[in-house]
Amino acid sequence: MPRRLRRRAAVAGHRRGRGGTGVALAFAAGPSGERCGRGARRRGRGRRTVSVGPGGPGAAPTAALSPSRLGAVLRRALWWLVLTVTGGVRRHGQLPPRGCVVVANHSSHADTAALLAALDARHRPAIGAAADYWFASPWRRRVCRVLAAGFPVRRTGGGMDDLLSMADGPRAGRAVVLFPEGTRGADGEVGAFHRGALVLAERAGVPVVPVAIVGTDRLLPKHGRLRSSPVRVRIGEPLPPSATPQDARAAVAALRARTPAEPLRDSPVRRRVAAVAASRLGLLLAFVWACAEALSWPLMPELLLGIACVAVPRATLRLSFAALAGSLAGGLLALQLANTGLQLPAPLTTDRMRAEVRQELAAESASAVRHQPWNGIPFKVYAAEAGHADVPAADWFVESAQARGGRTLTVGAAFAVLGLLLCRFRRHYGAYVALLGAGFAAGLSLVVAGWS
Repeated sequence: MPRRLRRRAAVAGHRRGRGGTGVALAFAAGPSGERCGRGARRRGRGRRTVSVGPGGPGAAPTAALSPSRLGAVLRRALWWLVLTVTGGVRRHGQLPPRGCVVVANHSSHADTAALLAALDARHRPAIGAAADYWFASPWRRRVCRVLAAGFPVRRTGGGMDDLLSMADGPRAGRAVVLFPEGTRGADGEVGAFHRGALVLAERAGVPVVPVAIVGTDRLLPKHGRLRSSPVRVRIGEPLPPSATPQDARAAVAALRARTPAEPLRDSPVRRRVAAVAASRLGLLLAFVWACAEALSWPLMPELLLGIACVAVPRATLRLSFAALAGSLAGGLLALQLANTGLQLPAPLTTDRMRAEVRQELAAESASAVRHQPWNGIPFKVYAAEAGHADVPAADWFVESAQARGGRTLTVGAAFAVLGLLLCRFRRHYGAYVALLGAGFAAGLSLVVAGWS
């Protein structure tokens, strides 16, 4: 009787998590449960059943809403959205149902995003990251852990211990993702593999899964900036834990050779527009267009932003500010010309528009321009009528800067987001411009008809 009581007390102590979790206790017994004796084997079976889950070591987790599973789902959704915006991500093949160690080629920081977007969330991927880079500062450490489920791997000694400390994850159904090259390659070739990933797989008793990533070196080159490119992730057949680093490298290289890079199909029209919009000529064009519209030109600068910002979203801020500056300069000039009695042509405006603006200026002075972004009346009508009403130039500048600034920057940002969302369809840019022009013409006709 006393012996049975001692045994029950020992089991209760293990279940309360003495020294960590049940998984850690099972790992302490060795990868194959080397402890001798019938009682030890019985306790080992109990720990594996309680700690790892109903499927035993290596089974996929069943807690659909566990914090780690929810985090994996959110990370996959985040990176899938990001890569969809930048050109799309496509996966070929799938991981085995149980835990595994994933080995992949490494040529870009975007490799992590590609794997998190492509691998199933039920495997709760954990990414091995260089401790001397991603864990060198508190903010990098937080970003790596939250956005990439990263864990540190030292590259200057102690890295094998870091890897082996993750052996419980694959046993519990997780996919531990490693880049055995140890650093990003610069020439697109798969470098030599270190043996840490294979040792981890052998210790955990799970297969090694080769994965090839193609397109990330174009998406985010080493020491380069982000650009648009489709990404492909190809998952190969599992290798046994006894595979060598050379076997794993050969498998990844073969997968990569079978997955050719696919350049993002583009429109020649978009390329020409982007080249102009991203140059100084584009800034000058935006300034002159907006200035002319504030004086007499019938086409709003938002039309130019709709053409240029979709073609090259990264130039949106500069183009929007250039258009805003031109609009304010043109508005001040129109006000001064109206003060002198000079009447410029104002096509596509009506007498009812001018009457409405005169009433607003009489009641609100310069602040009446705040109605302009919403009522459809062109800015040039407000500028000219403000000059006729002797509105002070300083008051006019402040109020118009707020009204025009909010509208111009918001419209520019909206078209930039549209450009990012339509990145995968940029080969249809010509059709987009045609639709934009038709929509703008229809909207302008309705506005003029409504104020007639």
